[in-house]
Amino acid sequence: MTPRELIALATARLAEHGVPSPAHDARSLLRHVLGERPLELIDEVSDPDVDAYIALLARRALREPLQHILGEATFRYSQLVIARGAFVPRPETEIVAGAAIEWLAEREVPRVVDLCTGSGAIAAAIADEVPGAQTWAVELSKEAAAVAQQNLEPRGVMLVLGDAADALPELDGTIDAVISNPPYIPDGAIPRDPEVTEWDPPAALYGGGPDGEDIPRAVAARAAALLRDGGLFVMEHGDLQGESMRALVAATGAFEAIETGRDLTDRDRYVRAIRRRR
Repeated sequence: MTPRELIALATARLAEHGVPSPAHDARSLLRHVLGERPLELIDEVSDPDVDAYIALLARRALREPLQHILGEATFRYSQLVIARGAFVPRPETEIVAGAAIEWLAEREVPRVVDLCTGSGAIAAAIADEVPGAQTWAVELSKEAAAVAQQNLEPRGVMLVLGDAADALPELDGTIDAVISNPPYIPDGAIPRDPEVTEWDPPAALYGGGPDGEDIPRAVAARAAALLRDGGLFVMEHGDLQGESMRALVAATGAFEAIETGRDLTDRDRYVRAIRRRR
């Protein structure tokens, strides 16, 4: 069977099981099985490779995340190790990281903290795209930190196992930028996709309280302490939380120029603010 025929059959099967991007996933899984060989140059897929491909398709049809099956994901320009226990980075978060990276690129040897780092995606992107940045990443979950360690240690990022609410007190007042993608889903809300509900850790999803903003509130307070005057704070949130997150950040009394940034679908996605002078 040719790669084209296999991909067509696989796309139809994944679509029947509600996979959101069946053609992309079918092609990615076949590339994973066949390795570096260009699909266009393969006349026929061997029986052992077909069997391996069918096994991976079965996992994806059960809605196991593609990134878990592949064991990796691309985040902006960074290649990351992905495994169960850490939140799978989303395209929306690439926009959040980009807002910080654009600001950091204009500064020499910036000092950066990524709170609630998860897989380490944001910290890894900063390390790759902002040469010379000194970066710390904080994660509470031991399972997620084990994944982050694989992504951050080779990049020279300092990973701290601890609570974002009180981590790194020795750095207070010295940090140029704090970035965070904290949990922010309200208690009782149920994400739609099985890839989220069945595979992402609940601790990486639910922000605490009926509005999901207990952890974001703690992150904003910690950012206020960590940042130097004029430092940048960027925090991701849900598309319906723009107004409440601006209010949350304003309530610290520590920030000015508070505004909402939008993602590629023009939805509210992150709050951006500057640490006011003490």
